[in-house]
Amino acid sequence: MAGRMADANDGPAADYGGGLTFSVFMTCLVAASGGLLYGYDIGVSGGVSEMEPFLERFFPHILKRMADATTGSEYCIYDSQALTAFTSSLYIAAAMSSLVASRATYALGRHAVMLMGAALFIAGAAMTGAAVNIAMLIIGRILLGFGLGFNNQATPMFLAEMAPSRCRGALTAAYQFFLALGVLIANITNYVTSRVSWGWRLSLGLAGAPAAVILLGTLFLTDTPSSLVMRGQADRARAALLRIRGRGADVDAELADISRAVEAARRSADGAFRRIAARREYRPHLVLAVAVPLFNQFTGVFVLSFFSPLVFRTAGFGSNAALMGAVVLGAVHLGSLVLSTQVIDRHGRKVLLVVGGVQMMICQVAIAWIMGAQVGRSGEATMARPYAVAVLVLACLQMAGFGLSWGPLQWVVPGEIFPVDIRPAGQAMNVFINFILTFVLAQSFLAMLCRFKHATFAFYAAWVAVMTVFLALLLPETKGVPLESMGTVWARHWYWKRFVQDQGKSTRAISKEDTAV
Repeated sequence: MAGRMADANDGPAADYGGGLTFSVFMTCLVAASGGLLYGYDIGVSGGVSEMEPFLERFFPHILKRMADATTGSEYCIYDSQALTAFTSSLYIAAAMSSLVASRATYALGRHAVMLMGAALFIAGAAMTGAAVNIAMLIIGRILLGFGLGFNNQATPMFLAEMAPSRCRGALTAAYQFFLALGVLIANITNYVTSRVSWGWRLSLGLAGAPAAVILLGTLFLTDTPSSLVMRGQADRARAALLRIRGRGADVDAELADISRAVEAARRSADGAFRRIAARREYRPHLVLAVAVPLFNQFTGVFVLSFFSPLVFRTAGFGSNAALMGAVVLGAVHLGSLVLSTQVIDRHGRKVLLVVGGVQMMICQVAIAWIMGAQVGRSGEATMARPYAVAVLVLACLQMAGFGLSWGPLQWVVPGEIFPVDIRPAGQAMNVFINFILTFVLAQSFLAMLCRFKHATFAFYAAWVAVMTVFLALLLPETKGVPLESMGTVWARHWYWKRFVQDQGKSTRAISKEDTAV
C-alpha cells in the first residue's frame, strides 16, 4: 500500500503499526551501548587526575602545590591548564571529527561510521594506557576524540531511525543510560585502581573494553532503512523494516514515506549546511541545533562529572572519600535515567525539561551558598563534614534532575527534529557545538573555580534559569510523532509556524502529486 506524507494540517501523524520487536530492541541496545564509550571517558579522566602516581609522572607541580597548600588556596589547588588539557583535548578532536563523520554518514551509512568510531576508540585507549609522556597521553586522547566524534554523530541518528515512533524517546534515551553506566563503571574502576601505583594505566586502558564489545556487536547489525534507501538499497531497506517492525506493521507505507523523504533530500543533496543556515523554513531547526547543545553544556553537569572528585576534595573530602563521592554521583545519575525511560514517552519532552531545569537550578544555588558560607569567598576555611555531605547530597539531586530531563533528551530531541535532507548536517552541528563547548568548559572550569570560587555554581544556575524559560516557550512537543511527519509539530507551534508555512505548502503539493499518480 502506497504511503502518503503527513500534511501540516492533516491531523495526527501517521502510525505504521507494529510494535517493539526483539530485533529492534537488540539493535537499539547494541547501538545505544555506544554511550559507554562517552560515559567511561567522562568518568575516568577526573578520577585519574586525582591519583597521586598519575600526577607524579605527568603533573608533579600539582603534587607540589598540594604539599605546599596553605589556608586560602582550597579553590585553586588543581588550577592547571596542562591538567585540564588532558581532559579537554579529546573534545576538540571529537568536534573536528564530527564534521567529517557528517559526510561519512551520507556516503557510507550510519553503521559503517559506528564501526570506525569503535576502532579509533580502541586505538586511543591502548595509547593512553601505555603513555610514558604527556605527548603520548594527549595523542591517545585525540584518537579517543576521533572515535567519540564518529560515534556521537552516527548513533543518535541510528537509534532515532530504527526505533518505532511510539517508543522512540525511550530507545533513543538508552544512549544516555549507557553513558551514565559508563560514568559509573569508570568511577568504580578509579576507586579500585587508586590503591595501586599503576592503577591509572588500568583505568585508562580499560576504555578499550566497551569499544571492543561494541565493535563486535555492530558487526551483526544492519544499517537503518533511511540510510539504505539513501544509498539505493531499497530491497535491503524493506527487509530491515520487516525485521525490526514485525509482520503486523505496514512496512510498505513506511518505506514509501521514507523513500519519498529521501528522494526530496537527494534532489537537494548538496549544501545541507548552507540550507539549514539560509532557508527560512529551517530557521526553527537552526535555532534548536545551536540552543540544545549550548544549554546542555551550560547546565554545568558535564564539568561536574569530569571533575567531581576534585570538587569533592575542594569541599573537604579525603582522596578515597572524593572518589567514592563520584561513585555515588554516578549511581544516582544512572538511577534517574532508568526512571526517565518510564516517563519520557508518557509525559513528553517539554515537561521533563522544565521540571529538571528547576530542580538543577535550586541545587546549584544551594551549593553556591554553602560553598560561599563554609569555605569562604577566597577559600580561607576548610568545610565542616556535615556541610561537605550536604554538598554531595545537593550534587546528587542536581544530577538526578539532569538524568530525568537533559540527560536523555539532549540526544532524543536533536535526533528527531531534523528533516531527512538536513538530518546528518543538523546532527553534525549539534555534536560539533556540544564538543566545542565541552572543550571550552572543561579547559576553563578549574580556572573558573579558582577565580570565581563558589560563584561558579551560581553562574551555571543562571544559565539553567534562562534555558528553562527558552525551552518552555520555543520547543515543540515531539512525543509519538513519526520522523517522516515531524513537520507537523513546527506548523502547529505558536511561533515557529510562521517560518514553516512555505514548507507545509510544498509538502501538500508533493502529497497531491503522489495521490494523483
